[in-house]
Amino acid sequence: MGHINKPEHKGLTICIMLFLSLSAMSQALITNTLNRQTFSLNGTWNYIIDPYETGYYNYRYEPYDQLKQKNNSAFYNNYHSDDRSELVEYDFDKSPALRVPGDWNSQDDKLLYYEGTIWYRRNFDYTPADASNRLFIYFGAVNYRAEVYLNGIKLGTHKGGFTPFNFEVTGIVKPKNNYLVVKVDNRRGREEVPTINTDWWNYGGITRDVLLIEEPSAFIRDYCLQLKQGSAEVISGYVILDNVVREEKVTLSIPELNIKKELTVTAGGRAEFEFKVKNVIYWSPGSPKLYNVKISTGYQTLEDQIGFRTITTSGPDILLNGKPVFLKGISIHEENPLRRGRAVNEADALLLLTWAKELGCNYVRLAHYPHNEHIVRMADKIGMMVWEEIPVYWTIDFTNEMTLQNARNQLTEAITRDRNRASIIIWSVANETPPSYERNRFLINLADLARTLDDTRLVSAALEKHFRDGINIVDDEMGNHLDIVAFNQYTGWYGGSLEDAPDSKWAISFNKPVVISEFGGGALQGLHGTINERWTEEYQEYLYEQNLAMIEKIPNIRGTSPWILADFRSPKRLLPGVQDGWNRKGVISDNGIRKKAFFTLKKFYEKIDRKYE
Repeated sequence: MGHINKPEHKGLTICIMLFLSLSAMSQALITNTLNRQTFSLNGTWNYIIDPYETGYYNYRYEPYDQLKQKNNSAFYNNYHSDDRSELVEYDFDKSPALRVPGDWNSQDDKLLYYEGTIWYRRNFDYTPADASNRLFIYFGAVNYRAEVYLNGIKLGTHKGGFTPFNFEVTGIVKPKNNYLVVKVDNRRGREEVPTINTDWWNYGGITRDVLLIEEPSAFIRDYCLQLKQGSAEVISGYVILDNVVREEKVTLSIPELNIKKELTVTAGGRAEFEFKVKNVIYWSPGSPKLYNVKISTGYQTLEDQIGFRTITTSGPDILLNGKPVFLKGISIHEENPLRRGRAVNEADALLLLTWAKELGCNYVRLAHYPHNEHIVRMADKIGMMVWEEIPVYWTIDFTNEMTLQNARNQLTEAITRDRNRASIIIWSVANETPPSYERNRFLINLADLARTLDDTRLVSAALEKHFRDGINIVDDEMGNHLDIVAFNQYTGWYGGSLEDAPDSKWAISFNKPVVISEFGGGALQGLHGTINERWTEEYQEYLYEQNLAMIEKIPNIRGTSPWILADFRSPKRLLPGVQDGWNRKGVISDNGIRKKAFFTLKKFYEKIDRKYE
């Protein structure tokens, strides 16, 4: 296998990476990377800050990539030589280093607010276990736009800061002295997903794992195993092989259930299956049973740990394995406040979910984007239902077809990565988007796509309510296209009387389960006063008491995920001495201390437990 050594590319300049373009975009996603034969490229990467993108454009603002494609091979060969007359300022070997995975904002004070381009470089050696095997570079996520080069060859581009992508690098990787370069640009754009205006920190960088994956020539690229929609005893799904040149046999086995099925994959590369199972122990928060699943060909065996459960609705009820369930939740950002940065590993995931468990939750809303794969796998293990969302947030350009395609791509990548995780019960397609014909068309398109990709889960979005003639009204047209009617409301924080909240009147137009996807208010941990003094723990505690008394009376209420588990960074939150760049709506502070509202919510969930026993 390969190993990392000291690079021999002294004085390597950015310009020598920008030669050939193999593909414009990333390739079909490889799933279950955590259980594959991989070589980690995590660690320290050298970086160069490039706010004017001098390494990408010439002085006429022409991309070097395009110039290389227009010129002949002689030009390419000259450019690839040791005559590095252009961009002599660029020297990775003399540049500082950043940890990968990780964000650049929390690793270097001068990068705290930086939005723009940073070039990353990682040198490595690698020798495949078999010369006939294929190699792929896999990125868990890069925020926001990544342009990837290996040994001077451009592999492609990916847009979207929270979903995985990969490129094939067979024939490019050498036994010695490989250099992988990534241009990362986290600038916000009006036509992007998310758009210009968000209420979370725009962490830039290679924020998730980078892996070199080694696979046989024909390999298991993707698969799905779930209880069939509408059935508690039929498992259905498919296996997809990459590069099938002749008929291949695939064996699917679940030893604990005495299941062993042989499938035939033909030139299309896909084999579908359906079979009955008996004596399944269903996955649930109280019993998070996972089965070891093996998928084998003549060349490889891939294992996974998969739970089986049903999630449906009936009128106002959410049914988990056929039984009514109340979603006792909390919203979570992908941030470890104790370390002041992006949550990047299994330990971070365990910390956040352990806090949620302590609160009494059986469910978390992963806001406002797909989180690290570590957290959904950890949710599988410890028994936590999950709402997963894509960042179609606030002021998206709903009239832009390219924006829609971007959102569709992010939703596809999220579902492809996570469709085998039992913990995920809801795909969410948006948060707090203003109703309009164009917005409805956009979101309906995404909801239909989610059901096409995975019909075994519920589809929702965080909508909003409005107030008229003394009544809280929920009548957003999108509610007709969702399985759960979820909405955010901030009574007592952004308007409304806390004193009168428990007696509020509600008009909800849908006979569907209702989930309050957000409510809450801010408090600086340790700041005390009366229930009338904003920013004190007492005000936040009173806000929770009154809102929870109101929520109990809302028609069809079947869950809530208050905003938010822990204080998190936001450049929109500027109040000196209180916020200082932090959204203070957490029930846990940025140093891990529980605020008084934490215990109010915990007590409410204990009351719900008694009701649903």
